[in-house]
Amino acid sequence: MTAINFQAVPEFPKELDHLSKKFRYLKEDFEKFKKVLASTSFNFIPGNVRISDLGINVKTPIYKLKHFRSRDFKGKGSKSGFRIIYAQIKEKDDDKIIFIEIYHKNNQENHNIDRIKKYFEEI
Repeated sequence: MTAINFQAVPEFPKELDHLSKKFRYLKEDFEKFKKVLASTSFNFIPGNVRISDLGINVKTPIYKLKHFRSRDFKGKGSKSGFRIIYAQIKEKDDDKIIFIEIYHKNNQENHNIDRIKKYFEEI
């Protein structure tokens, strides 16, 4: 079994910190989510959707997690709050998950395509 290396684009930690000021359980719930990602070994996670509107030059699989459960939204269901955008890179000895964006669906309608292309577009 290969190890999973978690990374993030520079904007991601700032967004996580900003949201965690309003939602006090977010960071703790995010750490639990990372453990779930590591334990599934890139198998199917409910609520994951592969983003397909990125063009032909983005070859890295990019996913949007829509079912992020947070205790901040207790009793409101799993689709009630956050969206997490991440890339999943399978390599021989070291698999990577690169977190790209986190946002609350009431504050932002959709993922930032320009940011994804900035880091993952191959020209």
